[in-house]
Amino acid sequence: MKASVTWHGGLSFKGTSDSGFEVNLGADKLVGGSDDGFRPLELMAISLAGCTAMDVISILQKKLQTINKFVVSAHAERAIEHPKVFTKVSLLYKITGDNVDEIALRRAIELSATKYCPAQAMLGKIIPMEIYYQISNTKDELITQGIFLLPVPGK
Repeated sequence: MKASVTWHGGLSFKGTSDSGFEVNLGADKLVGGSDDGFRPLELMAISLAGCTAMDVISILQKKLQTINKFVVSAHAERAIEHPKVFTKVSLLYKITGDNVDEIALRRAIELSATKYCPAQAMLGKIIPMEIYYQISNTKDELITQGIFLLPVPGK
């Protein structure tokens, strides 16, 4: 895989990779940027959420689960001091559909976390992750929720 960023002045860049798609990168005005694109660490959080979301929805579809809405949110806590790395990440899988099987969802989350998602595999080696899920019916009534526990890095 190849990726590159091209400078467009100030703290503005355009990123691209083998797929040919482009993404704007920028910085906050408080640090001299133009507030004109994603921050690089935002893209890391989006990469993590997107990677695991693709795995989980693919597995659930193979298990013939009917999903009407699916959102994966990543909340990353960061260190106060530079380089302000992620110190903890919480993932929340919100599934909406009728008769979604909680066991199937938990298995899909497990397979993504332990086998398929390279972003989660890399980040999970160095950052503690908490994984939560919620299943709602198509009337947006919460049916069940839970936590999926992963081993803590380094233990």
